[in-house]
Parts: sequence; structure tokens; C-alpha cells
Amino acid sequence: MADDKERERTAIAVAEFHKKIKEAFEVFDHESNNTVDVREIGTIIRSLGCCPNEGELHDFIAEIEEEEPTGYIRFEKFLPVMTNVLTERRYRPIPEDILLRAFEVLDTAKRGFLSKEELIKYMTEEGEPFSQEEMEEMLSAAIDPESNTIHYKDYITMMVIDEN
Repeated sequence: MADDKERERTAIAVAEFHKKIKEAFEVFDHESNNTVDVREIGTIIRSLGCCPNEGELHDFIAEIEEEEPTGYIRFEKFLPVMTNVLTERRYRPIPEDILLRAFEVLDTAKRGFLSKEELIKYMTEEGEPFSQEEMEEMLSAAIDPESNTIHYKDYITMMVIDEN
């Protein structure tokens, strides 16, 4: 009996995932032919609450692309892979406390903020560097225009995805 209830719950969750995936995909299916430009896949995945890094996104695309890549992704290839990602809760966003600790490590003076210059240096020279476009997007959301700094606790609060 318990197994039946669990299977039913799983089936309902999968059906809800399918609905969300289809809705997100359709936003970018400009020709209404069940295909999207491969360059939109990252945006679609992120709109579904997932946060893959560039390597994970590359692997995801490789899994759903045609053997002879066309530049387009078909919905029937995208759906099962994306359903698995959501079911397995892959590409989860980083928790707020870990983000805060990361900013605190960069803020050696323990001021509670970073200057715009410090932020640009860390985000473009360390780890997986931000592109110019990503940097501009982050700065427009993160930097306080009056002080030219990022008060990272406020930024984290704004950035974190509510899981509920």
C-alpha cells in the first residue's frame, strides 16, 4: 500500500515537472515547432530553478543535441533529461550561508561590503571567470550606485531563490 502511495506521489510530481518544462520551453519555441535555439537552453534550465555551471550546461547540451548538431534542440530530447534533473534535484542553487561565507572570505577587512573594483577583480580573475556580459549584469544588480560598493548580505538576500 505504501509503495502505491509513493508511486502515485512520484507520478504527480513528474506530471507537474512535465507541465513546467513544457511551459518554459514554449517561451523560447518561437516557431512553435517544438524546437529552441541551443543558446537558450541555459536560460530555460535556470528558469526552472536550476543553476548549472558552464561545464554542467555543456554536458547537458551534449546529452540532448542531435548527433549532427543543428543549433536547435528538440523538445522530445529535452523533456526526459530535464525531468531527470528536476527529479534528482541536480544543479541546486548554493545555500545562502555558503554564499555569505564566500563573500566574507573575500572581505578580509570584515567591512560587510566589497568595492566595485574588488568585485570585478575576484569575478574575472579567479575560478570560473565571469564574461563581460555576466559581469555587467551582476554589477547592475549588486552595486550600490551611491557608494560604488556591494553590500553582500543585501545582495545575497536578493539573489537567493526561495525553495518553497
